[in-house]
Amino acid sequence: MATTTPTGVRGGHAKHGGTTASESGAPMTHRQIMEALSGLLLGMFVAILSSTIVSNALPEIITDLDGGQSAYTWVVTAALLSMTATTPLWGKLADLFSKKLLVQIALVIYVAGSVVAGLSQNTGMLIACRVVQGIGVGGLTALAQVIMAAMIAPRERGRYSGYLGATFAVATVGGPLLGGVITDTEWLGWRWCFYVGVPFALIALLVLQKTLKLPVVKRQVRIDWAGALFISAAVSLLLLWVTFAGDKYAWLSWQTYAMTGGAVALGVIFLIIEAKASEPIIPLRLFRNRTITLASLASLFVGVAMFAGTVFFSQYFQLARGESPTMSGVMTIPMIGGLFVSSTVSGMVITKTGKWKAWLVSGGVLVTGGLGLLGMIRYDTEYWRIAVFMAVMGLGLGMMMQNLVLCTQNQVAPKDLGSASSIVTFFRSLGGAIGVSALGAVLGNRVTHYVQDGLAELGPRGAAMGHGGTGGGGIPDLDALPAPVRTVIESAYGHGVADVFLYSAPFALLAFLVTLFIKEVALKSASSAAPDAASAEGRESADTRSVDAGSEESGAEEFAGEAGSGETGSGETGSGEAGSGETGATSGTAVRGVVHSSEGTPVGRAAVTLISPAGRQLGRAVAQPDGSYTLDAPGAGSYVLIASADGFQPQACTVVVGDEPVAYDILLAGTSGLTGSVVAADGGAPVDGAMVIVTDVRGDVLAAGKSGPDGGFAFTELVPGAVTVAVNATGFRPLALPVEIGGQGATRIEAALQAGAVVQGTVRAGAARRPLIDARVTLIDAAGNVVATATTGEDGAYAFADLNAGDYTVIATGYPPVAGTLSVAGRGVDGHDIELAHAGE
Repeated sequence: MATTTPTGVRGGHAKHGGTTASESGAPMTHRQIMEALSGLLLGMFVAILSSTIVSNALPEIITDLDGGQSAYTWVVTAALLSMTATTPLWGKLADLFSKKLLVQIALVIYVAGSVVAGLSQNTGMLIACRVVQGIGVGGLTALAQVIMAAMIAPRERGRYSGYLGATFAVATVGGPLLGGVITDTEWLGWRWCFYVGVPFALIALLVLQKTLKLPVVKRQVRIDWAGALFISAAVSLLLLWVTFAGDKYAWLSWQTYAMTGGAVALGVIFLIIEAKASEPIIPLRLFRNRTITLASLASLFVGVAMFAGTVFFSQYFQLARGESPTMSGVMTIPMIGGLFVSSTVSGMVITKTGKWKAWLVSGGVLVTGGLGLLGMIRYDTEYWRIAVFMAVMGLGLGMMMQNLVLCTQNQVAPKDLGSASSIVTFFRSLGGAIGVSALGAVLGNRVTHYVQDGLAELGPRGAAMGHGGTGGGGIPDLDALPAPVRTVIESAYGHGVADVFLYSAPFALLAFLVTLFIKEVALKSASSAAPDAASAEGRESADTRSVDAGSEESGAEEFAGEAGSGETGSGETGSGEAGSGETGATSGTAVRGVVHSSEGTPVGRAAVTLISPAGRQLGRAVAQPDGSYTLDAPGAGSYVLIASADGFQPQACTVVVGDEPVAYDILLAGTSGLTGSVVAADGGAPVDGAMVIVTDVRGDVLAAGKSGPDGGFAFTELVPGAVTVAVNATGFRPLALPVEIGGQGATRIEAALQAGAVVQGTVRAGAARRPLIDARVTLIDAAGNVVATATTGEDGAYAFADLNAGDYTVIATGYPPVAGTLSVAGRGVDGHDIELAHAGE
């Protein structure tokens, strides 16, 4: 019996439960978690570095490749677009395949895109390489959240999300600084901005291979390729429209109608495909949960603010204030410092309290206020004011980004963990892609407008400059401009970037308003990986099962009417009936969940009984065909859940009930068996009377017995999973076999024993030929190798076991040594007494 409490799993087999899960289902210490996270965090560092290291180098890159403002925007947008389009696909793949393998594949894709990007000869080639980079980065960002959730319970995850936030902060701060230094270093150049992340990615590959061990869910998979195609096409078409609208064509034009109408049509087709797909990329049913829907919407708006800050600050500091790429990175430290502090502190506090909504709401206020304040800056605003505004925005982003993913992961069942996590990341990336595209187009138009106004004020000389090099979205070379014109250009970029921040503020305000309606559900203390481990390994005990994520609103939708459809029995309570067996009407605090097998399939018609610690039955339910059940506890306290079904081993576990409904999934291990035969390896003859012992991974004996005359043996009612089968028989060498017992039916093996002989005898000495104590007996094979040694006891006896057939030499010392030859037949017991004597005897 095991007890699930807000602080973890305790009970009879607590070492299989807890807040973490490893490949074997055993708990992981903080050190083991950090070792496993090391490669993951390094991969995240690479992913973030790929976007931030380019930000301060972009003005020089675009100038060197003869690009304009549109190319500037698309170098960023291309990576965001591919990351956005592929994030749901990575999330779905994480639900179906090895998460470790997927994150390694994402790293390889990133390395390939980075190497070729450094060789780019024009903006078109660079943008194409950024698409490849974005595919890899999409995998890294989506899988990082999924893998963390697979190893760490939601309650503890806030602590480790702080490490993720710190990694984000270091990469975001170090990226622009490193990119600026590389760009300013003459013998390196901007191309090394793409090469520098490759060594980190390769190191991450090696570290992940060594440290990351997660259970792999093995089941038949169907990838929704059609859904991936149509969501990518819809997002791409939408981004193309917002990029070129107002520049290549008017906002209200046939191109706008065609592209927006096409994007809507592709989106509708995508929804139809997802509704019918057996393994959809984005399970639409998840949006029936209000928290997931609102968190996704908030992430969409937060993405606009987050990427606007990281992308357009480099243009502000370099083109509006004339700073170098290196100094441009240094000047963004206040924003990253605020993000680092808030993400780390919020993670620690959330881990202690389990409460997260206050951080989301506060973050929305700070992001909105920070963007509003940044909307008032100009090219000559004092830096300390800008630093304060950036710090405010950074504090807000740190409170919102990871916690939106965290509250979503707390709402879903383990099988949907990858999809749910990637949905939030998808909408955040989508918001960033749309924001960068649209705001980049706005920046180009506003800068050109401000430049024209500023040059007009200079008189005829300024008018002769036309657009000052900004026409058609071009990026001017400030060093080549005369002082008055340069001031006009700097003022235009200062004002234009401020407008971008001002236009971003309403999106942050919308994110804040959305978070107000997210209902807080305290984070659970059970790991989301436990059911995955159970599905993959099939050997988890009751205490390894996680409390299924669910809020009150999702529970009302998913479990309404399931408790009493004529199958819920009524049980005695202290004052009456626990529930109505026909109507399903219940009172008290609901305990509900899903009964599933070790393969993850629902167990319909399983009997679930709720009893008090004193042994009184409080309620009974029969699981629906989808495995769902609902019972009512009379009030707060500890209760025992007992579940049983034909073909499965019964399970009992303790559940702690508070003031709110409790969601608890129950894993039933199938009744499995092990059969086989013991035979002689040299002829295949059955071995009668062989001792067969079955032990689990901890070395505990699960079953033992002897083979029959036909060499056969059989054990029933074994728990599925990895075991060790040891076989021992007289005249044979012992044998140990690793065996994986399946979830259903009997697993059959054959144990072939190698023949083995025993040589034993007595060493005697003296005239009376009495047994000699402490005589040293050495056995040497025909090649002169020492096979074994023995020292006689009080009875003078010695023995050598497990010997192969062949010739040996036996040497005994104690008196003057005596040597003799011995031939072993290979089976049975050979006697060989030894007599020692003094030289004079």
